[in-house]
Amino acid sequence: MASAAITLAADAPTLSSANTGFMLICSALVMLMTPGLAFFYGGMVRVKSTLNMLMMSFISLGIVTILWVLYGFSLAFGTDSGSLIGWNSDWVGLSNIGLTELWDGYTIPIFVFMVFQLMFAIITPALISGALADRVKFSAWALFITLWATVVYFPVAHWVWGAGGWAFELGVIDFAGGTAVHINAGAAALGVILVIGKRVGFKKDPMRPHSLPLVMLGAGLLWFGWFGFNAGSWLGNDDGVGALMFVNTQVATAAAMLAWLIYEKIRHGAFTTLGAASGAVAGLVAITPSGGAVSPLGAIAVGAIAGLLCAMAVGLKYKFGYDDSLDVVGVHLVGGVIGSILIGFFATGKGQSAATGVFYGDHKFDQLWKQLAGVGAVLAYSLVVSAILAFILDKTIGMRVTEDEEVAGIDQAEHAETAYDFSGAGGGAARTTAVPTPVVGAASKKVDA
Repeated sequence: MASAAITLAADAPTLSSANTGFMLICSALVMLMTPGLAFFYGGMVRVKSTLNMLMMSFISLGIVTILWVLYGFSLAFGTDSGSLIGWNSDWVGLSNIGLTELWDGYTIPIFVFMVFQLMFAIITPALISGALADRVKFSAWALFITLWATVVYFPVAHWVWGAGGWAFELGVIDFAGGTAVHINAGAAALGVILVIGKRVGFKKDPMRPHSLPLVMLGAGLLWFGWFGFNAGSWLGNDDGVGALMFVNTQVATAAAMLAWLIYEKIRHGAFTTLGAASGAVAGLVAITPSGGAVSPLGAIAVGAIAGLLCAMAVGLKYKFGYDDSLDVVGVHLVGGVIGSILIGFFATGKGQSAATGVFYGDHKFDQLWKQLAGVGAVLAYSLVVSAILAFILDKTIGMRVTEDEEVAGIDQAEHAETAYDFSGAGGGAARTTAVPTPVVGAASKKVDA
């Protein structure tokens, strides 16, 4: 017995300063994704909604951080109860965690794992905000984030990643959040917009992005931060799986961007910057669940398929009449579904696990059925519960600003500010000479606000 105890002690993980430092950097990269998302969404809306869009992401940094410390981490990753939720009273308020106490089975402290997962919890509700642009009270949005994180995100994170969670035990593969983050947020967005309705002027007024450079800046920050999001999810650098995920993240994103642009050129006759940014995000979404299970060639396929299908999906809102302002459903829900399901076809068995897809010998479709179960359950749960939460808030405190406030601009109504101050743009002495009539042309067109 003494010999066995010595062997077990020798095999027990010890704190790795390299993995710990790596994971702290990855946590910071994931945190940067939320401001990146704010810029991405902020550039896509009209001038009068810019600040509100930025704030809908930034407020998640505040609210979810506090919830995670108080009880969220315990609910998501504590001791399993019924395969549905976790709990560990020692983690409430993070009050009984040792500084060097390791996350079970890994070489990083619990605090490091906790803060890494916190950044995932922050960005997931922020993703939903893009579908609700122009029309939601900021106070109602803040309360929605609080409730949604508690009853949707924390339980779903436990299902997918928590020891004992039903999806985790079933063998559903979700490397970094295809189900728990992207399908979860995309389905929630659809549930909420079905309750609160369309923007004033939907399908009638032009609602073009006011700043494509801001969109591209946001997309670049997201792409950069996503390496931490994906590669960091292996929680270390000891066996090469994290490196595979890093490579596949770049490869799939490139393939998706090119596929989206090709579709755009064929369908609409132009390669747009908005298409490039959206295609890149679609690829990032799709490779998030699958990148640890597929080869780089498989990542090209995952990215290309996601870029094409997401580009097609963003037009569905006009066909079916739901107002998904910034295509959260078309990119995050559809992209998450595609990436999660394609694991069942392209998993090689040589990455994060021995599970294989249909194209690599799984002719019984075992992994594909598991992926479909995970996708279906998260989609249905998030859609229904999010719609119920939105309905309750709408019938109590009201979810939407008034029609007059929406038309005049939600920035001024909700934040008493505007994104751009042009009051001093023509400074100097008052003009005393006549101003020539401007020539009508592209340079003199009025900015759509």
